[in-house]
Amino acid sequence: MAATSVAIFEDLKAAAEDAGDRLSRASQPSLFDRLDWFRLVHEHTPEGTPLVIRVNNGVASCWLFLARKGRSAESLSNLYCLRYGAVVHGPSDKAPIGEFVKGLRQAGVSHIFLEPVPPEEGRLIAELRRHGWATVRGQINSSWRIDTRGMTFDDYWASRSSRLRNTTARKEKKAKLETKILQCFDAQAWDDYCSVFEASWKPPEASPQLLRRLAEQESEAGTLRLGLAYREGLPVAAQLWLVENGVATIHKLAYRDDAKDWSPGSILSRDMFRYVLDVDRVGMIDFGIGDDPYKREWMGYCVPLYGVTAYDLLRPAGLLGLAGALVRKIVRKLRPPRSDRPASYGGRRAFQESSTAVGAAPAP
Repeated sequence: MAATSVAIFEDLKAAAEDAGDRLSRASQPSLFDRLDWFRLVHEHTPEGTPLVIRVNNGVASCWLFLARKGRSAESLSNLYCLRYGAVVHGPSDKAPIGEFVKGLRQAGVSHIFLEPVPPEEGRLIAELRRHGWATVRGQINSSWRIDTRGMTFDDYWASRSSRLRNTTARKEKKAKLETKILQCFDAQAWDDYCSVFEASWKPPEASPQLLRRLAEQESEAGTLRLGLAYREGLPVAAQLWLVENGVATIHKLAYRDDAKDWSPGSILSRDMFRYVLDVDRVGMIDFGIGDDPYKREWMGYCVPLYGVTAYDLLRPAGLLGLAGALVRKIVRKLRPPRSDRPASYGGRRAFQESSTAVGAAPAP
């Protein structure tokens, strides 16, 4: 095996030139492992300066995409990112994950925070610990999924609760909706999609430009599934799905708040499930991020997603950062509990405030 090389890039263009096609759609099956995705994140939701660490041992290459803030760095991700981890090209069991530590130290980074990290990224956590980093891993959210290999829609629908099936059928008679599922981007359809979200219960989009560009990009690749439901010509429900490599992923969904009595979201969801099962023949459906109770009716199992924070104990800045985190934890324990925190409180800040002990969570 060749000696391992470590390269550090402070802009995505340089990382792209070094990677060639190894970070392209043809080489990376997951959207969130592609250079195109990291470009969208950096262009539309910039946080800090890009920092890309690439390691290669002649058998496999792997990358860690970060956003640097002084001596700290965070995952180059945003709230639209459904998973984050090391990007690998080549045999995953041969990937030199441990060499990321050398790259972090060469770059002068002594504290990192990564999210949302799926369970399979346990090796990255283990390697950080093995090389002198103190880590905390805490669950920050969940992802609901269902395996659908060999299923038709009728098979799937028969496995759902009678309450869901009967309610959807009863509401459909009353609602009299027209549903459309588009594979190609259409400007008017996108305007209808946006109008539904604007009239829904959901807060304004953090980056509507990113979502539109993602929809256009995935339309060109043939993975877009844009679902819309209309009642008397008015768009009342909208969903953004992507279908690729046998997996259907639900990225966004909403319905007009003033149309909820017709359950347009459930009716559109049923038609979207029918399409991806009977037309796309997917083997898995991923309901994105969130442990919303209604997702349990549609899906099969739940996967935890983690926030990982780590401090380099071999660097003074890492030790100071860890000490500061422990002091903040003690102060929070001494404060009276807050009563104004919403029930859905979660994510990075929640993880940092609820982490209990450095190194307490073993790598899976």
